[in-house]
Formats: sequence, C-alpha cells, structure tokens
Amino acid sequence: MKIDKDTVERVAALARLSFNEEEKEKLRIELSNILTLCEKLNEVDTNDVEPLIFLTDEINAFRDDTPQGAIAKELALKNAPQKDSDYFKMPKVLDRE
Repeated sequence: MKIDKDTVERVAALARLSFNEEEKEKLRIELSNILTLCEKLNEVDTNDVEPLIFLTDEINAFRDDTPQGAIAKELALKNAPQKDSDYFKMPKVLDRE
C-alpha cells in the first residue's frame, strides 16, 4: 500500500491533528516505513508457531493477604522531615478560591 499526502491528511483529520507540509512529508515517510515492515512480517511463515500469550512461563507467587499490626505513630513520625505532635507537615499544594 502506498501512503500519499491525501492519506496522511485523512489520518490526521481522523486523529484531530494538524501538521504543516514538512511534518506531513515526514509522517508519510514514517508511515510508509511502518507498512513496509508489516509487509515483511507477513512474509514470515508462522504456521508451526504457537501464539504467545505470556512472555514467560513463571507464575506469580503472591503472599497471603493477611492483616498485620499497625505501625506505632511515634515510629511513623520518626524520620519525617517536618512533623507536628501527631501529623506529618507538608507544604500547601492547593489554593482555595
């Protein structure tokens, strides 16, 4: 399949993108290269190849999801850069309007 300027403009319109003439030419070349690669991949004989579902044969080993004791407040605040008696102090990040 040949990618021309009209095809690039149609794809750009569908994607709601706008490009100048230089960018359109660059995209035309890149899309042509992608289609050439896909055509090469279609030439490969994959009849005896099983579909790949997972990248590895390993199975996830999850730990049991059991509740554990909570950390003490003093221990949690021990390494805080700024703290109050019971809370972490953080810089204000939202302005109220």
